Amino acid sequence: MDHIHAIWRVMSKDITDGSQHFRFGENWRSFAAQMKPGALDEARIGLEKLFPNDELRGVSFLDIGCGSGLHLAAAHMLGVSNATGIDIDADSVDTTRRVLAEHLPDAKVNVRHVSVFDATTEKLGQHGVVYSWGVLHHTGNMWAAIDRAASLVAPGGLLALALYRKSPFCGVWRAEKRVYAHAPKIVQAMMSGLYKGVYKLGLRATGRSPAEYIGGYTSLRGMDWHHDVHDWLGGYPYESVTPDELAAYLMPRGFSLVRQFERPAAIKGLLGTHCDEFVWKKG
Repeated sequence: MDHIHAIWRVMSKDITDGSQHFRFGENWRSFAAQMKPGALDEARIGLEKLFPNDELRGVSFLDIGCGSGLHLAAAHMLGVSNATGIDIDADSVDTTRRVLAEHLPDAKVNVRHVSVFDATTEKLGQHGVVYSWGVLHHTGNMWAAIDRAASLVAPGGLLALALYRKSPFCGVWRAEKRVYAHAPKIVQAMMSGLYKGVYKLGLRATGRSPAEYIGGYTSLRGMDWHHDVHDWLGGYPYESVTPDELAAYLMPRGFSLVRQFERPAAIKGLLGTHCDEFVWKKG
C-alpha cells in the first residue's frame, strides 16, 4: 500500500524536473553496453530519411534528449558543422559521451546535462537543425517543451520531431506507465513479461514468427526489441498528439511543414502507439 500511495503522491507533483521520470538513461546505458554493430548505420539511415536532400551538411545540429548519442554520431557522419546534445538524464549524458568516444573519438561534439526547459538561446544559441526524436512527449509538459525547442531553431532552419500518435487508449497507457515507472524491478519484469507474451500472440495470429521478428528487430532509434519494450512500458511522463494538433500549434508560430511520416497505431493503440515524424521549417 505504501508503494501505491507513493505513486498517487507523484500525480500531484510537478513532473517536469525529471525526478519522477522513468529512468530512460539507465535503459540507454544497458542498450549501449550490448549495442549491435549495425545500430549506428540504422541511426544514419533514420536521419537520411528525415533529411534526404543533404540538409544536414554544414549546419549546426542540436539533439534534445540525446539518449545514447547514436544520432549525434550519425549527424556528425552526415556532415554537420557542429553538434550539441542535451539530456535531462545524467545516465544518458554519460552514455552519449562513451558512445561518441568509442565510435567517433575525434568528433567535436558538445554534450550537456540540461533540461529542455532550461535550454535557452542564451545558453545554447540557435541552430540550423533542432532534432528531438521521441522525447518531448516525456517531459511532463509537451507543449511547453515543443515551444522551447522551436525557439532554438535559427531563421530558415529545421525542426525535426517524433511524437507519439494519439490513440483512444492513451489514457490507459498513461496510467500503466505511471505504475511501471515507479514499480520495483520484479513488478516491472512481470508486467514486461505479460506484455511480451500478448505481443507474441498477436504476431502469431497474423502469421509472423516472433523469433524472426525479434531477431531482426531494430527500432527507428537503433534500439533492440527488449529495450524498446522496457522504454515503451515505462515511458512516463506520457503525452501524445495528432498531426493536426501539432500543425495547429506550429503554423501560427511561423513554421511550415516540409515532410512527415505517419504511423497510425495498429488496433487503435490497444498494444501501444508509434511515433509520427515531422520536419518543419522556420520562416
